[in-house]
Amino acid sequence: MKRIRKNEIPAVVVELGERIRDIIESSDLKQREVAYDAGMDVENLRKYMKGTQQMKVHTLVRIAEALGISASQLLEGLPTKKEG
Repeated sequence: MKRIRKNEIPAVVVELGERIRDIIESSDLKQREVAYDAGMDVENLRKYMKGTQQMKVHTLVRIAEALGISASQLLEGLPTKKEG
């Protein structure tokens, strides 16, 4: 049975996931290598990239470090308010 979400995922989470995916692809990195360097399972990284799972701050920092950028670079330009 598919889990029903209580709250909709914010657009910023989806955008952040797309940005992570774009950086991985443009840097010719492999998802499993980024996941390994970030200390997480590749399936969790994929959930973040799809925007289906929200991440904690320390996870964001670990992913940014695995990508070779700062967390602030990863967040730069993302919307800060809920769009409605």
